[in-house]
Amino acid sequence: MNHRLGVLGYLDLSEAGGANYANSANCGMLDIVAALEWVRDNIANFGGDPGNVMIFGQSGGGGKVNTLMAMPAVKGLFHKGVVQSGSLMNAAMKEDSAKLGAAVLQQLGLTAAQIDQIHEVPVDKLISAGAAAVRSLAPPFQPGGTFRLPRIGWQPTQDGTNLPQQPWDPTAPAITADVPLLVGTVLNEFSTGLYDPKLPTLTDAELLARVKAQHGDKAEKIIAVFRQDHPTEKSGDIFSRISAAPVRQGGVTQCERKAAQKTAPAYNYWFTWRTPVLDGRPGAFHCSELAFVFDNTDHCAPMTGGGPGPRALAGKVSDAWISFARNGDPNHSGLPHWPSFTAEQCPTMIFDTECVMKNNPDGAERKVLAET
Repeated sequence: MNHRLGVLGYLDLSEAGGANYANSANCGMLDIVAALEWVRDNIANFGGDPGNVMIFGQSGGGGKVNTLMAMPAVKGLFHKGVVQSGSLMNAAMKEDSAKLGAAVLQQLGLTAAQIDQIHEVPVDKLISAGAAAVRSLAPPFQPGGTFRLPRIGWQPTQDGTNLPQQPWDPTAPAITADVPLLVGTVLNEFSTGLYDPKLPTLTDAELLARVKAQHGDKAEKIIAVFRQDHPTEKSGDIFSRISAAPVRQGGVTQCERKAAQKTAPAYNYWFTWRTPVLDGRPGAFHCSELAFVFDNTDHCAPMTGGGPGPRALAGKVSDAWISFARNGDPNHSGLPHWPSFTAEQCPTMIFDTECVMKNNPDGAERKVLAET
């Protein structure tokens, strides 16, 4: 579906514009609500079942699934949710989104009294003003702990009406407690040899220096724990795991909060298959599971390498998504048994050349990072 993004979807003008702009901070999310309402009203005409709708998204799309689960307007519009590498706990606070909206007006040279003139601003000028406003207020994005967005940027806003609470902080939203959830991440989120050309040749000394820059005097302990779990991996691989851990932690935290409701199940996965292309430098990069979810690895051969190996894994991944869409349970005959999530066991389906189910596979690693 198409929905407004960035400044077009999340420009909060409610403070300057009053009632006419009361919902402006969440227009992009309300576009998705309208699409789900269309599905409810029309999908039966196309052979669909409006009583059995699954929504799923990756990265920012996963964050939107999280947000929708906390919006009262979507109650009953979908019945399963999947979050792929997008377990964002937070939305913007009203005061921050208002500050960003005021900065955009300033960039455009508009006062509150002139706010309706914004409808006449060419779209490229509006987008440029939005980018300049973010740069003037927000530091670079640096995730830490669980996966979080910066306070100021283009994102949904806790406006008290469309989004009454923070989506998953400190608890899972009650209005969708009955909606089963499938959540996961990939191994090398945002940290591979594609993004960081130095990574494949990183030395032990460089690894230590990088981890010290992130975690101070805890660096040696952190590296030791990761090396103990992965003794044959190179320094660059270890650094990638450390850097990607906050995204993985976000997925686990989301499952914990969902499971704590004791109403509908949560299921957790970890996609660790690393592409062989480009000498393996991309690893299991952010977005790498998409070709497998949609079962089109041969079409995406420049990324997957194509052939029977990726094709076999794609069949297992896509069948899990299909089963979850049908039944709210991703289990199928091609996978080992996949139990629903509990905080005590942290059961995780690991999608790789061989798919295995492990309890808390990176528990020691996430624990040592939490201690820092």
